[in-house]
Amino acid sequence: MKLSLGFSPCPNDTFIFEALVNNKIDTGGLLFDVVLEDVQTLNNWAIEGRLDITKLSYGVLPLVLNEYIVLNSGSALGKGAGPLLIANNNQKINVEANTIAIPGKNTTAHLLFSLAYPNAKNKVYLRYDEIENFVLQDKGLGVIIHENRFTYAEKGLHKITDLGDYWEKETNNPIPLGGIVIKRTINSAISVQVDALIKQSVEYAYHNHYKELAAYVKKYSQEMSEAVMRNHIDLYVNQYSIDLGNEGRNAICKLLEVYGTINGKAVMMENIFSNKLAVL
Repeated sequence: MKLSLGFSPCPNDTFIFEALVNNKIDTGGLLFDVVLEDVQTLNNWAIEGRLDITKLSYGVLPLVLNEYIVLNSGSALGKGAGPLLIANNNQKINVEANTIAIPGKNTTAHLLFSLAYPNAKNKVYLRYDEIENFVLQDKGLGVIIHENRFTYAEKGLHKITDLGDYWEKETNNPIPLGGIVIKRTINSAISVQVDALIKQSVEYAYHNHYKELAAYVKKYSQEMSEAVMRNHIDLYVNQYSIDLGNEGRNAICKLLEVYGTINGKAVMMENIFSNKLAVL
């Protein structure tokens, strides 16, 4: 059986999936048609139901729960790992009046920004890797994610608000950034098998081969130094990537609740997680 699988070229995703997609673990007969795209593209594709299995921002999860269910492995949750609101040093800062560049409308970054600044309405949506230049050109403020967290200061930009820290203090939960979902139409036994394979792939990299940066990871991160790749992996790959556990699932449910409150919409809160992991 072949399943389409999408994730981003960011080091945390390639680190997680490297063993799976390069046949370093036994997939039990499952084959994967792999596509790598930026997370905003994957979010849009999830809304369209394009892929069988996909990485997405947890901010888009409320829009796709009729089509997809959340897997227990492969997620990016954490503490001290959230998006940052940044400015150029010569900018006058008025968050409610300034133009804010957001890395995609249906992203966790947008949801966390909206929680912290509910009255800020002047937003533009850009690819995450375009936002530093937007701010450097004095076009407005920006919300940055991924490796930009490690590069903005050396470019003369400064932090206004750590949106992840704001979330943690407001909710007492880790930050649900991104996760892996699978179509509900796929047989539940296959879903459990995929979930277990992703867990094995994470454990292969995280526990057994952490000291090595696989060529696959470096291939898609050529513009980053190895130190930045390592920082990226250390920030976003942790115990929640192996298995969400109750704490991770509770954090995601809280995010869904906040989404419903901010947007004034009812959100599915039951039957959103796949069965607990089985041993292959």
